[in-house]
Amino acid sequence: MGMTMTQKILAAAAGLSEVKAGQLIEAELDLVLGNDITSPVAIHEMDKFTTDGVFHKDKIALVMDHFAPNKDIKSAQHCKCVREFASKHEITNYFDVGEMGIEHALLPEQGLTVAGDVIIGADSHTCTYGALGAFSTGVGSTDMAAGMATGKAWFKVPSAIRFNIVGKPSKWVSGKDVILHIIGMIGVDGALYKSLEFTGEGIKNLSMDDRFTIANMAIEAGAKNGIFPVDQLAEDYMKEHSNREYKIYEADEDAAYDETYTINLADLKSTVAFPHLPENTKTIDEVGDVKIDQVVIGSCTNGRLDDLRTAAEVMKGKKVAKNIRCIVIPATQRIYLEAMDEGLLRTFIEAGAIVSTPTCGPCLGGYMGILAEGERCVSTTNRNFVGRMGHVDSEVYLASPAVAAASAITGKISAPQD
Repeated sequence: MGMTMTQKILAAAAGLSEVKAGQLIEAELDLVLGNDITSPVAIHEMDKFTTDGVFHKDKIALVMDHFAPNKDIKSAQHCKCVREFASKHEITNYFDVGEMGIEHALLPEQGLTVAGDVIIGADSHTCTYGALGAFSTGVGSTDMAAGMATGKAWFKVPSAIRFNIVGKPSKWVSGKDVILHIIGMIGVDGALYKSLEFTGEGIKNLSMDDRFTIANMAIEAGAKNGIFPVDQLAEDYMKEHSNREYKIYEADEDAAYDETYTINLADLKSTVAFPHLPENTKTIDEVGDVKIDQVVIGSCTNGRLDDLRTAAEVMKGKKVAKNIRCIVIPATQRIYLEAMDEGLLRTFIEAGAIVSTPTCGPCLGGYMGILAEGERCVSTTNRNFVGRMGHVDSEVYLASPAVAAASAITGKISAPQD
């Protein structure tokens, strides 16, 4: 029996000719990632180790993005802890205020993730890098500590679900709608500890930003990782952003999959996940009259340039509805500058939105957009659990940048207008 794309990457990293689903392996790591919330825990765990130092100063990335610029004393202490650790161990890829961005947008942009890599990160959305044909997955802070010290990690080899992508999406349908449709179809535990492997001729109709979004939310279906084949678009992206060599792996023709689904992009509609799970999806024509208080456009899921362009196209020449707060967060400094150069930020501000420095902030109920009791938010983020963005009696509706922007204009969940 052949191997899936993920299984081939893991076999190579473990120095094995083949692996099978369920097998326990120890794999060499190409990158270990942490942020300002998870890294301090890992650093304190490393204090207990007998090893001194890190396995490779160039293969660790520390990104201060969740509560930075610091929102309070505790967050300042966390960043100080990581900053001192990075300085002590001469960590090459340390990103603080002025250089940082939201980690899962920043690392591919900086060329730190390429096809064939094995990457762990103490953040569940580390699976984003599967868009480039890498195996990447979230781990706990203790595993991050072990990875920083040894450059290795243990994995149970996942089985896989294959999604055959065909067709071409209509104008306002994006990667966010694709992954929300999939999660609505299989559920938040439908791919528990499995790999989501995307194939098919329709992938050519998905931009890199679409693919990053889809891979990013694989974890919302319970998956260990999500992964895309490496086509010319992915290669062009890596050549533009990275000087590193990459390695392309392809699934064997006789690879085993637990299930195979076909997704026709032409059949998809704008999709919204209602509270309080990403699987609670409705198409835009099923939503009804849902009035809102806030819109957030940004995050590691949808804060990239394509996302901002789409939102600006919807909002150009219009005004945010009265009593609606609209917060736009470019995912990195580079994206911020590109959006500025293209006039997108002016469009948002003239419409009555605010534009924030790159931060995860509101996504996890941190700051820059906390919800009060009874408030509703349409957000391009990835989770809408109870209390995710603030008060336990608030509500979060997950949607694409197009739907979020249209909703900011109307004051209720709305479809964008051509």
